[in-house]
Parts: sequence; structure tokens; C-alpha cells
Amino acid sequence: MIIRRLAAEGRLATSFPLQAYAFEASPLAASRVAEFRDYLPYNAGNRTLVADEDGTAVAAASAIPMRQNLRGAVLPMAGVAGVATHPLARRRGHVRALLHQLLDEMRDEGHPLTALYPFRASFYERFGYVGLPRARTATFSPADLGPLLRAELPGEVVWERVGAAYPTWRAFTERCLHERHGFAVFPDFRAVGLRDRDDRWLLTAVVDGSTVGAVTYRIDDHGGELLADDLLATDPYARALLLQFFARHVDQVERVRVQLPADELPELWLTDLAVHVEARVSRPGSPAPMARLLSLDALTGLPTGAGRVRVDLVGDRWLAGSHLLDGATGRLELRPVGSAGGAVPAATLTAAGLSALAYGVLDPAEVDIRDLGDVPADAAAELRRIFPRQVPYLFADF
Repeated sequence: MIIRRLAAEGRLATSFPLQAYAFEASPLAASRVAEFRDYLPYNAGNRTLVADEDGTAVAAASAIPMRQNLRGAVLPMAGVAGVATHPLARRRGHVRALLHQLLDEMRDEGHPLTALYPFRASFYERFGYVGLPRARTATFSPADLGPLLRAELPGEVVWERVGAAYPTWRAFTERCLHERHGFAVFPDFRAVGLRDRDDRWLLTAVVDGSTVGAVTYRIDDHGGELLADDLLATDPYARALLLQFFARHVDQVERVRVQLPADELPELWLTDLAVHVEARVSRPGSPAPMARLLSLDALTGLPTGAGRVRVDLVGDRWLAGSHLLDGATGRLELRPVGSAGGAVPAATLTAAGLSALAYGVLDPAEVDIRDLGDVPADAAAELRRIFPRQVPYLFADF
């Protein structure tokens, strides 16, 4: 097996067909194959590796150079995508070899974080990834939003095609990136696909000239559904402005379907709102995202509580050794273990265990229960101070 990096044009005959077989209807229609060339500009900055056997590409994996918010720090993140193997070459270690090299290269180039949507979560847990919450989908009748039509709300909404209003959308997602834990955005070369497709409306909530909420959507048919993508709002007023606009579609669509962060509670938005909330995770087809730390540099300087604990990192290619995590100053510092100046609680963690704590998705006791580490009670108390629970919202879907 030989691993090589693909140039942009090389994807047409190698990685794109492998990905299409793995994740689309098959065999592909000729018209679909012709569309591959249209995707090249939106993959221009990706790093794509393929594994060759006897001169034939049998597996592929790509990394998208993205950015993600980790507890308030915006850091480079490698979004792993397009991991696929030829059906006759599966279960022979090709993906493992590709991921090792791909993540080695992305880490060396300064990406301390990585995220993906797995074909099987347990497979990627062995690579140190841990699950993140899946976005929720809320479905309801616009008639139930009627009370909002009588509400006096600050601000106004602006309604445009997303192609023309793309700079507004991009600027607001940049704001969310800096304000929301776990939020990740595509690089410009990938993000502009939304502008170029121009197949959505963009609704924004504006207060005093500042965008405070935004959602893209389309309507499938008269009497059908208003299908909204991620509803982004900085506060309840912004969210209410967007929902108030949806309420005006009561005689046009039967249902509104909108995607929401995991910590949104639409059942509490209004009295008598009949709403179906779903977060469906299935294999294959509907995975929850996963993420991990690739470098301990991601932790340095994060806001933290005043905890102090020794962590021994085991079983990982990228995170190893013993480290003192010190939050005494309110900003996390990684110190040599010998600088502890006395006995401190200690925990043994896998990369997935440490990543679960850093992303805020598991309590230290859950890390212990799930065999992602050995966390005694005294160490668990310190780790809770250092890594308070938070709900990450990945946003980007890739």
C-alpha cells in the first residue's frame, strides 16, 4: 500500500467516486458523475490522501481546514470527511493508515482540534474521538406561533435570497464562532457553496443595525413544509423575531421544520405550542458528530475554575505523558508534574476521555464509567472545576 496526496483534478477519478459509492445511491447516473467537476472549487483547500494498491486507489480520506470554538478560544480544526474504502478492500487497515497520516499532517500544520461525522462511532473512539450532541429538529404548525404576531418585539427582520445576502450570513456565523462553544465554520472556499447554489432564503433579525439572528430556509410546496436550517439567535428576542416571521406562513404551509442546538427547549417557547422534537442517531445514515484534541496546546489559556489535577495520558498517538493541569489563575496552565509542590489528585485518561472533558460532554464520573479513563473521586472533583459541563454546538455539517 502506498499513501499519496491528491491534487485537485485527481479527485475526479479517485476520491470522489469512492465517496459517492460509500455515501450515495449506486450505481451513479452519468449526470451525477458529470457533477463531480462542479465540486472541485469547494474542495480546493482540502488535504486529500488516497491509499493505492497496484496502482489503483482503494481508500481515501480528506481534511477540511476549519476553525472551531473551544470554551471561548477559536482554534484551527481539521474536519475529517470523505473517508471511504473500495468494497473489495475494506477491513484491511487502509482507513487506519490514512487517518494516522492525515491527522499527523494536520497536527503538524497547527490544527490542535479535529471533528468528524462517523460511519461508526466505536471505530473513531479508538482514534480518540468522543461524541458531541446531535442538533435537534423541531416540527410544529405555524398556527401555534400565532401569539407571536401580537408581540411587540425590538428590531425587524430582513428577507433576501442567500446568494445576494451571503456576506451578511457569513459575518453572522463568524460572530457565532467567537461566541458559542463548539461552533465550527468552513473555510471561505467551502462556505461560498451556499452562495453559489442560491437555493435558500435568508432571514435575519436586526436590532439597531446589528444582525442578532439568522436562518436559511426553503419551502417545498404550497401546503407542504417550510424547511429551515440551523436557527441562530443571540437571545430570545432575536429568536422570537425569526419565529414571528414563520407564523405569517399559516395559510401557506402545514408545518415548519427547523434545526436547533441541543440546548434549545422549543417546548418552552410558547404556551400550547404542539411541537415534535427529535435528535435521531442511527447507523448508518444519521450519525452524531465526534471531536477530539490533537494537541494539548488547545488547552493552554482556556478559562477555567480553580482546580488542580495530574493527568496521565495513555494509549494515544498524539496525546501522551503526565501533565499538571492548573486553573489557579482562572486560565488553564499545563505544568510539569514535578512543579506540583506536593501531592495532588491524579487521573489516568485516554485521548477520548480528555477530549470529552475539554468539550464538556461528559462528567468525570461518566469518563470513568465508560472506560475512557480511571478517575478517582478526588481527581473527579478537580476536573469538574477545571472543565465545567458545557453543551457544544458544532453547526457545520460535512
